Amino acid sequence: MKAVRFHEQGGPDVLRYEDAPDPQVGPDDVLVRVRACALNHLDLWVRSTLPRVSLPHICGSDVSGDAEACGANVTGLQRGQKVVVNPSLSCGKCVYCLAGDDNLCDSYGILGAATDGGYAELVKVPARNVFPLPGNLSYEEAAAFPLVFLTAWHMIVHRAKLTPGETALVHAAGSGVGSAAVQIAKLCGARVIATAGGAEKVRRAKELGADEAVNYSEEDFPARVLALTNNRGVDLVVEHVGPATWRGSLGCLAKGGRLVTCGATTGPKVEMDLRFAFSRQLTIMGSMMGTREDFRRVLELVSRGLLKPVVADVFPLEQARQAQRRMEDRQLFGKLVLRP
Repeated sequence: MKAVRFHEQGGPDVLRYEDAPDPQVGPDDVLVRVRACALNHLDLWVRSTLPRVSLPHICGSDVSGDAEACGANVTGLQRGQKVVVNPSLSCGKCVYCLAGDDNLCDSYGILGAATDGGYAELVKVPARNVFPLPGNLSYEEAAAFPLVFLTAWHMIVHRAKLTPGETALVHAAGSGVGSAAVQIAKLCGARVIATAGGAEKVRRAKELGADEAVNYSEEDFPARVLALTNNRGVDLVVEHVGPATWRGSLGCLAKGGRLVTCGATTGPKVEMDLRFAFSRQLTIMGSMMGTREDFRRVLELVSRGLLKPVVADVFPLEQARQAQRRMEDRQLFGKLVLRP
């Protein structure tokens, strides 16, 4: 098969479009012919700095395509069936998996990070991670929702438990997680304030459902958010940026407010005044990916058109370098997708 691999970690130039061995399917696996694979910031970290990556490596967590072959133990799927893949890999046997908290699995991993992923013509995935592709979605749209909508759903619904009438601040509405979070927070019945870099992204954020959008490249977002809430602040901050927004995010929270974070796109270390956190009785929680039940729920809502994947652009697989550079430049709204 053709694939995009890297043999050493580094910048986008380490990516090579080349021949690679076809994956070997086990009895509980499905071989998927990839029709689309979306990019995530995870791909950049895997390619550049993530430790313990097996080399050569194939990135790509978000896959849609056709079932090419099924292992001997696999039932309920037919060759040629259109499918979408849940990128969360878990054992299904540990105490966390048995309790339904499979994203806490003792051997948890993500497709394209823990294993070879979808920057290829073929990818091997566990059968339990393969779902029929909703008929209302193109391959590109189907690849644009799994990781980011799963992540945002788990953050907002499972962890933060956002309720109708509350106010949520969603950072970086033009990103994958941000564009998903705006829609999910609105679906929860919340008032949604989004941040975005530039007038066009502000406009697009409002199209997605944001009640207000703040252009952080021109405005001091904490001051603007406080003005929009009559100095009360917001009930929830959906944080995935890190140091660049952390202090301002805490300053936007109302008394008793919650901050949920799933990422660190501007770096892994932040500082905070603990006195501010305990005197205002703030809750700060981490969140990573989501459970199998979260994925099923998101898939249902996407299939009903209540949540809509946002595709920014599509590149042929051999242009993965250019696609990753585009992601690094952040001049996009929504998801970038590769097509083999």
